[in-house]
Amino acid sequence: MASTLLNYYLCLLLAIFAASWMVQASDPDITSDFIVPPNSNNITGNFFTFTGLCSVFDPQTPPNFKVTKVSMAEFPALNGQSVSLAMLQFPAGGVNPPHTHPRSAELLFVVEGSLEVPATAVSAFGSANAGTVSVPTNLFTTGIDDGILAKSFKTDLATIQKIMAGLAPKA
Repeated sequence: MASTLLNYYLCLLLAIFAASWMVQASDPDITSDFIVPPNSNNITGNFFTFTGLCSVFDPQTPPNFKVTKVSMAEFPALNGQSVSLAMLQFPAGGVNPPHTHPRSAELLFVVEGSLEVPATAVSAFGSANAGTVSVPTNLFTTGIDDGILAKSFKTDLATIQKIMAGLAPKA
């Protein structure tokens, strides 16, 4: 009987402790979640407003693949938030080269169209500074021997050289 009562009180004590710990973990001031830039002493609503995506909703499809980034560089209020995003606009026949984001995972949400025809998509990242590493550019323009690349990709030299020619900067 005494051990059952003791167990009851210990469970009750644990529940009270857990509930009080959750309450203390709350953040009563939302502005404390943001990292204010140095030399800024007057933060207004403009600091928390980003209008850089307004041009994305132009009804005209861009002639080339277009990325509009929203990261710490473009929107300083994201500093400390561990999020960023990019609006991707694909023209007909457009290609988004294989790439990675070394400091983040990516979630791609197609807003309009499909990725086989003109599309608008939103990429959300679990980092305020996700970074981008373009696989073709970083692989085929590094000076790695063409023969090694051909063997690695199980193809021939002509194919590798065609890929490299497509990555050369336009004069």
